[in-house]
Amino acid sequence: MPAFPSPFFRWRPHPWHGLDAGPDAPRVVTAYVEITPFDAVKYELDKVTGYTRVDRPQRSSSHPPTLYGFVPRTYCADRVAALSGPEAERGDGDPLDVCVISERQIDRGDITLAARVVGGLQMIDNGEADDKIVAVLQGDLFWGDVEDLDQLPDKLVERLTHYFSTYKLVPGSKSDASIARTYGREHAFEVVEAARADYADEFEGPG
Repeated sequence: MPAFPSPFFRWRPHPWHGLDAGPDAPRVVTAYVEITPFDAVKYELDKVTGYTRVDRPQRSSSHPPTLYGFVPRTYCADRVAALSGPEAERGDGDPLDVCVISERQIDRGDITLAARVVGGLQMIDNGEADDKIVAVLQGDLFWGDVEDLDQLPDKLVERLTHYFSTYKLVPGSKSDASIARTYGREHAFEVVEAARADYADEFEGPG
């Protein structure tokens, strides 16, 4: 009887806790995709079960400009908030979000991919650090040579900024989410490493 390949998982690993940020993080990270640019519904990982659930239908016609998900085994707490300066009172207590640019159409979520980090958006949501790492699909034939955020078209960065500045707007209420600034690759690496360290503090403990 043939042996199972190694590693072999008897059960599906939890996308947040059971996967890894990637052997070349923070330069190249694993991204778990929750939402595609074609979704008019916001999906989100259920943190208990690891399944993707419907969070809410989007209230506006705005769609995410890129693939959107998170980096496994990251957590936004004190270290991530410290990198945001005085605007952030704390981290948002979620995995670190990542936007992945791909030239080829990827129209399904609940997948993983390798994403090369090029920058990020410093988002403050109700006093919480909620950074959005910006990355390109590793090996992408069109975007594959992009190394830093300033090599992306200004309009694409503008679309990302506009989307995250407005996607929580609900008629009749005020949104406290805003993009404080954009940043390049080197700072993005720091944010990824801070989120990995915050994860280790929260879930792995000393030693």
